[in-house]
Amino acid sequence: MTTLNEALLAWLEAHADGIDTDGAAGDVLLARLAGAGLFRVGVPLEDGGLGGAFSASVRTVAALAERSLGAAFVFWAQRAVIECLLASPNRALAERLLPALLEGRLAGAPGLSNAMKFLGGLDRLRVTCTAGADGVRLDGAVPWATNLHPQGFIALAAAGDEQGDNPSVFAIPHGASGVRREPDLDLLALCGTHTAALRLEGVALDASWQLHPQARVFLPAIRPAFVGLQCGLGLGLGRASIAAARRALDGRPSILDGELAALEADIEACWQALTAGLDAGRWRERPRELLSTRLRIVGIGAAAVALELQALGGRALLRGQDGGHARRAREAAFLAVVTPTVAQLKHDLAQQAAPATRPANR
Repeated sequence: MTTLNEALLAWLEAHADGIDTDGAAGDVLLARLAGAGLFRVGVPLEDGGLGGAFSASVRTVAALAERSLGAAFVFWAQRAVIECLLASPNRALAERLLPALLEGRLAGAPGLSNAMKFLGGLDRLRVTCTAGADGVRLDGAVPWATNLHPQGFIALAAAGDEQGDNPSVFAIPHGASGVRREPDLDLLALCGTHTAALRLEGVALDASWQLHPQARVFLPAIRPAFVGLQCGLGLGLGRASIAAARRALDGRPSILDGELAALEADIEACWQALTAGLDAGRWRERPRELLSTRLRIVGIGAAAVALELQALGGRALLRGQDGGHARRAREAAFLAVVTPTVAQLKHDLAQQAAPATRPANR
């Protein structure tokens, strides 16, 4: 069981609403998470981590999401970048960046949403890669990237030629010439996550910054970790809303009791399936199960928030008396649009379910 230390719990309790609504509240968040040693959870000992199964990292996401989805999302971003480096064949790059990422001195921004959508046939690749004398030149934009900390970040992005062919994955340092970070997006929730767009204009990178030469090989390989960590977001939010609903009912028998118990059972079933699949390494060969679980967990989070609203009744609409319900309602909406979005999950599942086209007999 992942535990958050008392100091971090108290800080999250005091700042959860600020992390959701105020960009400045996120300035110290990365350091707080690193100070609690959270980025080392599930990372091999030989790479500077605490060891243990990867599912321990998902448990950490869920524990944070029970207090603040914004804090959990920043942890997800940092931990996803760490996992990408661990999976990269470019060991020199990993050895160069991992210490600062594990210690929270450098923020990790997995700007791979566009790449994931591109591989699923839902978007064009928005970063082009042109060969140069000393490496490559990147041009384009990363429309959404989280954890672009003003004090320094490393962003991941996929880039290909003008047709989007042969894409590679690169790590882009914040200080490289031609990298322009836009102001934080004016979000309705999770404002403290330093989520913004990146503009890339003639960014010259040598081979030392290439995370993987083949995005079509690398991204499916890291997808179980990428999506598995995201599953912790909905599990934690669901637990928080169920707990809030029970507090609102104050032990009184309610028509909602059966639905709350059913959701708790769903959360436990998803957790067992998720951790077993991640730790056994079977999700790469069975992506449909992983995507189905992710979609199911988004639904659980939304259902739990709806039950919390029913348990609160009119108190949910009173400022200062909703016990954090308004924040959790915004967080539940956010879960539906995090890549892979609910629409993308449904698309991918439909594509995988469609029978293969067979050539006609001649």
